[in-house]
Amino acid sequence: MSGQRAIGVFDSGVGGLSVLKHIHRRLPHESLLYIADSQYMPYGCKPAAVVQDRCMALAAFLAERRCKAMVVACNTATAAAVAQLRAQYACPVIGMEPAVKPAVQYSRGKVVGVLATRGTAGSEKFNRLISRFSQQARLIVQPCPGLVERIEAGELAGEQTRMLLQSFLEPLMQQGVDALVLGCTHYPFISPLIRSIVGEDVAIIESGEAIARELERQLQRRHELSAHRRRGAVEFWSSGDRAGAAPLFGRLWGGPVALNRLAL
Repeated sequence: MSGQRAIGVFDSGVGGLSVLKHIHRRLPHESLLYIADSQYMPYGCKPAAVVQDRCMALAAFLAERRCKAMVVACNTATAAAVAQLRAQYACPVIGMEPAVKPAVQYSRGKVVGVLATRGTAGSEKFNRLISRFSQQARLIVQPCPGLVERIEAGELAGEQTRMLLQSFLEPLMQQGVDALVLGCTHYPFISPLIRSIVGEDVAIIESGEAIARELERQLQRRHELSAHRRRGAVEFWSSGDRAGAAPLFGRLWGGPVALNRLAL
């Protein structure tokens, strides 16, 4: 990537594109490099040590390309590896955190649902977050096995995805949830389907915009925001099947995507 140092963003698959879109919208002059580690997707059901090893390999690739910041656009990967990444790299390393705090603030009835992968739900980092706010609201964590795979298959609104979602959401609705945290970066891509199930009175809260703001803040503090006035380039890389994945990437990104092959 020529002209300026890029911001590196990675996830196990296409989910991090939801975060990348917020970053691109907020920092349109920055060059961005996105990695989907699709060959090893999903992270949420893998041992933490495996996820950590993949994160270190992806971060090394971004460091070789002189990225000025890294965004771990995956809650599971953040829980497994962000501390080690920050210890190893001097550049800003921005991790994900489910938007529990704003959800608790929004909730009128103080009953908040949190959708998450099993990997996130079982992590120490996530459970510390839940404990921090458990005195302010009733927090109901709902693991969602299989949901990431449906999204990666491009099944964003089909009947099977709806039925799977209903099995996760209906118990939360029965308990009076009025705020719902999307604790995986894949889940914003099925927000319309979630909305059709939970109705208009439940707030659906994600973290992408907050991550983009924090990234901007850290780069500004270091005087490393791009001085270019033209729109920054965006590169896409995948460790999986590029030909099969490109249409879904384009659909979620909102335009044609050329996928580079990542061999790691």
